[in-house]
Amino acid sequence: MSNKPILYFLCTGNSCRSQMAEGLGKEILGDEWDVHSAGIEAHGLNPKAVEMMNEIGIDISDQESSIIDPEILNNTQLVITLCGDARENCPVLPKGVKSEHWGLVDPAKAEGTEEEVNQVFRDVRDEIKNRLMELKGRK
Repeated sequence: MSNKPILYFLCTGNSCRSQMAEGLGKEILGDEWDVHSAGIEAHGLNPKAVEMMNEIGIDISDQESSIIDPEILNNTQLVITLCGDARENCPVLPKGVKSEHWGLVDPAKAEGTEEEVNQVFRDVRDEIKNRLMELKGRK
């Protein structure tokens, strides 16, 4: 573990939202935070999330879908849940760990044409990016 504070993104399956948040977090906050993501379950990395991140020059194809790691959780300074399921089912946070909830649409459940589905992924990706820029400004 590095000496930087840990930022932990949590979601249901650690396949889309939290994976995009991890990639964006490393890009935007990587000099200040040690960024990780995990899920209540591990559903595998969503190929559409990889594709939409590649559009903005961030490669998340090497990231792995994983379940919450108690060691990382116990050393985290900030937990950000990205869906209601993660917020409700997240293990009890250790004392002193701050948490925020960013309720985001699940792009994996988007329906419609390929372009419509892609747009939902882009919207979620861009929302995460905007919130991370705000977080960076708060530090």
